[in-house]
Amino acid sequence: MLKSARKTEKDPEGRMPLAEHLRELRNRLVKSLAAIVVATVITAFFYKDIIEFFTDPILAAVGCDYSFAELAKDTSETKCARIVQNGLLSPFTLALTVALSSGVVLATPVWLYQLWAFVAPGLHRHEKKYGLAFVAAGFPLFVMGAYFAYWSLPKMASVMLEFAIIGSDNQLPLDDLLQLIMRMILVFGLSFELPLLLVMLNFGGVLTGARMAGWWRGMILGITLFAAIATPSTDPISMLALAGPIWVLYFAATAVSLLNDRRRARRDAAGPADDEASELDLTPEDIGEIEPVPAAPALPEQATRDRVNGYDDVT
Repeated sequence: MLKSARKTEKDPEGRMPLAEHLRELRNRLVKSLAAIVVATVITAFFYKDIIEFFTDPILAAVGCDYSFAELAKDTSETKCARIVQNGLLSPFTLALTVALSSGVVLATPVWLYQLWAFVAPGLHRHEKKYGLAFVAAGFPLFVMGAYFAYWSLPKMASVMLEFAIIGSDNQLPLDDLLQLIMRMILVFGLSFELPLLLVMLNFGGVLTGARMAGWWRGMILGITLFAAIATPSTDPISMLALAGPIWVLYFAATAVSLLNDRRRARRDAAGPADDEASELDLTPEDIGEIEPVPAAPALPEQATRDRVNGYDDVT
């Protein structure tokens, strides 16, 4: 009964007291953390498979297929790498880190929904539609960038290993290798969100499509420099693997922004939506027809300065 009464008392526009906002925020955070904990426990049983999934392509490109003694006797120009772990606690801490990171990723639909459920009641109808569209487009873009990072990492490793001494065995600490992989996935994934950010600024009225179209030379140069700095290797393949898709996404975001500018112009000409308040025009139509405001009548003069019971004639 109390829950149903509380639901019926909610404002249709999502307004509620500060205490209710804090209580709802607490409930959303608890549900998000619970989902992350459950996902972390599940992924803890498969952390070795997760590590192999990220490291196997690199080992396939630069891994050593024979022992260090045989490697020392080899006179060919063989360059390879071997993964190692340092310290007694390193395997345990690595398992916790991989399980927690994988749990956060696996629970993404839950905590994203909780965030949306907390913010959505205060949005207009068109803002909710745009918010869902941005979330639906942001996740595939991040996955696309992460895939490009996963695809280019073995090629980066092969290029970087070319700087090693011939016949040496390159030891790759597993902690450092996984940090490099995660960093590259985050950099590639977040960089693919740049066009979405530009579209969001355009839909928010901060940036116009015409201005974005005028920036194309500087954006191509900036994206190329960013790709050259973000990729650890010096080969052009890895740089183009990051810069090329962002170029395409930038021009796609420019096209979407130009279309949105035209749609906004037609919407402004048609008037506000049903759930929006129209702007009040307080400017008079004809200033010459404004009637002057009469002056306030003057108070009567004091007939005498004598007071009766403490009051004069006026009061």
